[in-house]
Amino acid sequence: MTPSTGADSTRDRIVAAARAEFARYGIAGARITRIAKAAKTSSERLYAYFRSKEALYGFVAEQEMTAVAEATRLDPTDLPEYAGRVHDYFLRHPDRCRLMTWGRMELAGTAADAATRETVRRKVEQLRKAQEAGRLDPAWDPIDILVFVNQIAMAWAGQLDLVDAAADQVRDPSPAARRAAVVAAVQRLFPATAGNTSISTSGTDRA
Repeated sequence: MTPSTGADSTRDRIVAAARAEFARYGIAGARITRIAKAAKTSSERLYAYFRSKEALYGFVAEQEMTAVAEATRLDPTDLPEYAGRVHDYFLRHPDRCRLMTWGRMELAGTAADAATRETVRRKVEQLRKAQEAGRLDPAWDPIDILVFVNQIAMAWAGQLDLVDAAADQVRDPSPAARRAAVVAAVQRLFPATAGNTSISTSGTDRA
């Protein structure tokens, strides 16, 4: 492996500091001076790599979307286990969940949100092709499938403390039980269909 150059090291420190800053404060609340200080560089040096705070966020978000895609691996024929992987990822990285949430709230539809929009486009296309192949119920709009699965998968990100708040009413307080609930919920909506060549589209299949 080729050792990192000084320039690469500075850029890497900037990106790592920006990731933490954006996750904590959002894009509007993030400060270039704090990012530069945490990265042990200057604001001027930072701007030599990224022309604006929004451009820096866009770069960080693109890296994160790639990391999520690699870690979770969307499989349209087994959406329950995909949801389980998404749950696992954001449970391990709640800061990254916050990072992406800030972007959706503050930069939706802008150039800095391009990575998110491209990822959504690719995933919707995967789901659409699975529907055409008879591996996924075609009665659903693929964008609805993607949004519903992701929302269920991320429901517990940063919220496991709620289990303690209702401990006397929770049958199984373990994190494993929360993951099982995520997988079961998606299974009810979009059953795993690997190996199937036909899928019923009757209304009862959505129960």
